[in-house]
Formats: sequence, C-alpha cells, structure tokens
Amino acid sequence: MSTQPLGFAGPADEGQVLGARLKEAREYIGLKQEQVATHLGIPRTGVSDIEKGKRSVSAIELKKLAHLYQRPVQFFTGDEPAVPADVAFLARTASALSDGDRQELQRFAEFLQAKSKG
Repeated sequence: MSTQPLGFAGPADEGQVLGARLKEAREYIGLKQEQVATHLGIPRTGVSDIEKGKRSVSAIELKKLAHLYQRPVQFFTGDEPAVPADVAFLARTASALSDGDRQELQRFAEFLQAKSKG
C-alpha cells in the first residue's frame, strides 16, 4: 500500500509550489488567512499549512479556493494554458463588468485590432 498522500499536495515540492501559488493569489486579492479559513470551513492553521505545503488540498477545497481567488484551477495545478498574465488580468477584470460595459470593451478591442492591421 502506498504512503503517498492523496489530493493535490503530491510530493513535497509540488505541495510547496501549490501552497506558494495559493498564498500569492490570496495576498493578491487582499484576503487574510482567517477569511479563507471561514470560506473553507477549516481552522486558520489549516490554511497556513496548505500554503506551506504541509497539508494536502482536496479537489473540492481547490475548486472553492480557485473560485474565491478568481483564478482557474489550472493556475494552481500548473496546467494553465499559456495566457500572458496581462491578458488573464484583463479577462478577470472584464468578467466583473456589466453586460453593457463588456460589449463596449469588446467594441474597443475590435477597434484596436482593426487599427493595428490598418
């Protein structure tokens, strides 16, 4: 029987990489570990352990964290498609806009695209 931990922590290095990405995303949006712990329903020390790579993360927890941090799950697993960071930022920002504002942003992007070809 394998003693390999289940979940997304994997080998120590992968768990530390995942934890570092989770911590970076949490800090980027300005959340405290306590707020994340409340969201997940775990003690604050659990969030700390996850970010240090000492505790594995279940698939459900990772999905909740990805939603909370407004990032795709693939960002944390390292399977993220090659999208430049500034494009990902624009996409996340645009997703929070109203339908009307997104349509205006789309028209502006089409204008810039046509301008660059012209």
